[in-house]
Amino acid sequence: MTLINPIQKPIIVTPGEPAGIGPELCIQLIQSGLKTPIVFMADASLLKNRAQEIGSTLKVIEWDGQSFSGSPAGTMVVQHTPLSEPCNTGQLNPANAQYVLNCLDQAIDGCLNGTFSALVTGPLHKGVINDAGIPFSGHTEHLQTRCNVKKVVMMLASPKMKVALATTHLPLKDVAENITHSSLSEVVEILIHDLQTKFGYRHPNILVAGLNPHAGEGGHMGREEIDVIQPVLDRFKQHKVELIGPLPADTLFNDKYLRNADAVLAMYHDQGLPVLKYDGFGESVNITLGLPMVRTSVDHGTALDIAGTGQADVGSLKSAIDMALKMQVNPSDSNLGSSAHSLTPTNTTHLDHSNG
Repeated sequence: MTLINPIQKPIIVTPGEPAGIGPELCIQLIQSGLKTPIVFMADASLLKNRAQEIGSTLKVIEWDGQSFSGSPAGTMVVQHTPLSEPCNTGQLNPANAQYVLNCLDQAIDGCLNGTFSALVTGPLHKGVINDAGIPFSGHTEHLQTRCNVKKVVMMLASPKMKVALATTHLPLKDVAENITHSSLSEVVEILIHDLQTKFGYRHPNILVAGLNPHAGEGGHMGREEIDVIQPVLDRFKQHKVELIGPLPADTLFNDKYLRNADAVLAMYHDQGLPVLKYDGFGESVNITLGLPMVRTSVDHGTALDIAGTGQADVGSLKSAIDMALKMQVNPSDSNLGSSAHSLTPTNTTHLDHSNG
């Protein structure tokens, strides 16, 4: 590989499920060339075959570990990871589930050891991984385990808003019991820390949704706002952060509130994400907070029905890469504290909690 004025460590991209649209999104991405160094963790033959299938130009260069500044149009720098079995576009194969995880784990390890500057993930299919006999609940939970951190927070960002979640992939009937003083304090702590150190908001303004309709209506529709959410928010007021809430979720997603907010904290998955995805589907980015690395992802699934047609929209992948770059240029300020633990309220009681 020709070296041209190396500028930074490369971002690593995992295309995800090989039968889905992830590989062709990566192929579409490089058609105009890349001004930043990006390495794709994938099977080289898979990429070549998919490029031929959708009628796109592709030259694969296997990465040699050296620095580079970008890639010419139609050229993809690849760290080759072999498929377990040949892939048929649009057809899931449990035999390739381990391939998907191999790509993901090698990319995570490369970020943790400093080889890569950030991880951007394409869409994978949780069902086929579980069908292969590998327990798997999602990228977010896998990253938490692989990075050996106690807690992570899922946040999605659209052009208009950032929405973090107090709980993630839980049945609705289990949400309330998993919002405790301890778990919510950890979520708020991580959210504040990463808004400061990865996004550059010195004094974040965060809108916090209530759990119940009308934020509990003063206890008449539930007491979680009174007994859990408000006490946790009160404990963080000393940290030069605006935590506004708990607010009724049916009114807080309003321009007059959002225009002054740096982020929204929703209590559960389908409270906040439908609004965000309606606002910016195809441009939104999934971000994992609380990791010792930067990780962003597309906001959509594998779209098996259109895989191989060349019709997939590359917008979310571009947004995920742009977000990863922005998060790297907001290093931690020494005045903000070097770790999230500097934000922990001293009177927080640590209780058992779910990882979400």
